[in-house]
Amino acid sequence: MMNSKFLLILFLIGFVPFIFTNSYADWKDGPIESGNFGSEGPFERNFGDVKLLDAYFGTLDNKIEVGTGDSNVPFTIEFANVGTQDITGIEGKLALPLGFSGSNGPGTAINANTNTNSLAGKNFHLTFYVNLDKNTQIQQYSGTVKVDYSRLRESGVRTSFSTFDFKVTGDSTINVRASESFLTSLKSNNIIIDIVNDGTAQMSAVDVIINNAQTSLSSNTASITNIENVLILESSWDLGNIPAESHRSLIANVYVPESLKGDTLRIPLSISYYNTHGDKETISKILDFYIRGLIDLTVFNVKVIELSGTQMVIGEIINEGNEDGLFGFVTLDANGDSNIKSNTQFIDEIETDAPVPFNIPIEFDGEPKYGEHDVTITVRYKDSVRDEIFLPYETTILVNEPSIIDEDNFDSMTVIIPIILVIGFAIFIIRRRKKAALSTN
Repeated sequence: MMNSKFLLILFLIGFVPFIFTNSYADWKDGPIESGNFGSEGPFERNFGDVKLLDAYFGTLDNKIEVGTGDSNVPFTIEFANVGTQDITGIEGKLALPLGFSGSNGPGTAINANTNTNSLAGKNFHLTFYVNLDKNTQIQQYSGTVKVDYSRLRESGVRTSFSTFDFKVTGDSTINVRASESFLTSLKSNNIIIDIVNDGTAQMSAVDVIINNAQTSLSSNTASITNIENVLILESSWDLGNIPAESHRSLIANVYVPESLKGDTLRIPLSISYYNTHGDKETISKILDFYIRGLIDLTVFNVKVIELSGTQMVIGEIINEGNEDGLFGFVTLDANGDSNIKSNTQFIDEIETDAPVPFNIPIEFDGEPKYGEHDVTITVRYKDSVRDEIFLPYETTILVNEPSIIDEDNFDSMTVIIPIILVIGFAIFIIRRRKKAALSTN
């Protein structure tokens, strides 16, 4: 009995170290992995020195978004030297699915020949350069990397194979556009600005800021902004997420002083967002607006008079802005059941310094109807950029039956009418000469 117990103890003393030695080796070397590189079959040769940590498009600690058709894109894989010895002569070879190739084109190897070293317990990385086919889908893929290296105090080359997952994220491309490229001085302008994502990846938590200072522009920007000369009621907006191939809009209220008339207003925008990797990106954009003058017209003193037996709609137009209206016309149109014919008078320029009169003869479609008529008087003109503008003015006029004119009165009117025409023509010539003198000065 004693002999049996003694033999058992001796057996355990001899076998237990063997067990612990093998267990330590398994822990030290790590799990066995395999990879497939074309003609090379699967390998199970992991010596436990190299452990893959992360794989992504971009450079070390700078992940980037990539889209279909991108070329020569950096692809970085991070490793840890988990062995007990320093390693050297590190070289990498990358195997990716169909649709990916080396930077030299399809069929070329994707290598990273760094010939670098890594101390025991430290991290290192390999960066490859990859082309993406234009038909590559935005999704997750799997790849394999082969790492060759040597231990400093040993001869021969060791090889590690690791598989990993990576994602083609798509990329975000920001553009900005405004609904109107012109602003008007002496008034508040509501500008609709679209922040457009023309890319294939969503932008998250998009913030837009109008930088209200010239110093906000980067030093390498040749353009100078005069944003400090205008008043913007709101200068920051939180637009949330902007999906791929979509946009979000904001409204900016901008008051432009008269001093900027004829200038170009440059509005600098700072746009920040989070990309698909969760990294914050900030870009700068500038929107240009041409500042035109204000044409502010009012129609007043509209009434009906009788001249030589003809009923006339007369009135005046005052321009309280800082810019002349060009190529002016006044049109009389009937409303409701009125049978007054449409009629138009050319009034030329609508200047800012004096009221402009108009007189339009009343003609009927059919039998004359006397009494009240609802009409619209429309002033049509062009601004400095040759945009045509319409100003309607609705009113009610009273048309009385023409009075009977005796022969003596008729003879006197035949003299008065030419005089009125001559006076009107003289006033027109004086105004034109006055304007020409002002423009010359």
